[in-house]
Amino acid sequence: MKKENRLCFKKGLQHGIPIGLGYLAVSFTLGIAAKNAGMTAFQATVTSLLVNASAGQAAGFTVIAAQGSYLEMAAMILVANARYLLMSCSLSQKLSSDTPFLHRLLIGFDVTDEIFGISMTFPGKLNPFYTYGAILVSVPGWALGTCLGVLSGNVLPANVVSALSVGLYGMFLAIIIPPARRNKIIAALVVTSMLISYLFARLPAFRFLTSGMRIIVLTVALSAAAAVLFPVPDEPQNQNGET
Repeated sequence: MKKENRLCFKKGLQHGIPIGLGYLAVSFTLGIAAKNAGMTAFQATVTSLLVNASAGQAAGFTVIAAQGSYLEMAAMILVANARYLLMSCSLSQKLSSDTPFLHRLLIGFDVTDEIFGISMTFPGKLNPFYTYGAILVSVPGWALGTCLGVLSGNVLPANVVSALSVGLYGMFLAIIIPPARRNKIIAALVVTSMLISYLFARLPAFRFLTSGMRIIVLTVALSAAAAVLFPVPDEPQNQNGET
C-alpha cells in the first residue's frame, strides 16, 4: 500500500504542475486586487495559502476595499464558495468507504475546480495521496502569484496597477463566456445580472446598501430565480435505478 501511495503521490505531482503554473498566472491579478484593498504581501500570501479560491478571494478583497463588515464578509464568502460544498459531496463518493476522516478533512481543505476535476477522473476509487500531490504543487503557485501581484503593485506606477487590475475581470470573463456560448439561458442570465447590478448601483433607493451587500443580495436573488424558472432536469434512470 505504501508503494501504491508513493506512485499516486508522484502522479498527482505531475498532474498538478500545469495547474500550479496556471494558478501562478491567475492569482497575480488577485495580488493586484489585494494591493488595491490595502493588504500587504504577507497578508495576501497567507490568505491564498488558507483560502485558494479565486471567486471567494476576489469577493473578500472587494468587501475589504469597500470597508464592509465582518458579517458581509462571511455572507459573501459563503455564497461565493457554496459550489465547493457540492463538489466535496461528490468527491466524497469517489473515496473508498474505509477512507479515514483525516484524509477526507485534508482533501476538503483544497477542493478547487481544477483539483476536483483531476481527482474525479482518477481511475477507480480515489487514492488521497494523488490529490495531496496535486495540492502540494498547486497551492504554492497560487500563493506565489498573489505575493508577486502585491509586490508588483508596490513597485509599479498607480496607473499601471489600475490597468493590471482589469485582468481580474478577464479571469471572470474566461469563466462565464464558454458556458454562456453553449447555453442561451446562461447567456441571458449573465446579461440580466449585469444590468440589474448596474441599476442597483445607480438607483437612489438602493444606495443605502454597501457594494458588498448588493452583490450578496443579487447573487442570492438571481440564482434562486434562475433555479425556479429554469430548473435542471433530472438525469433519466434505467430499470436498475442507475443514471
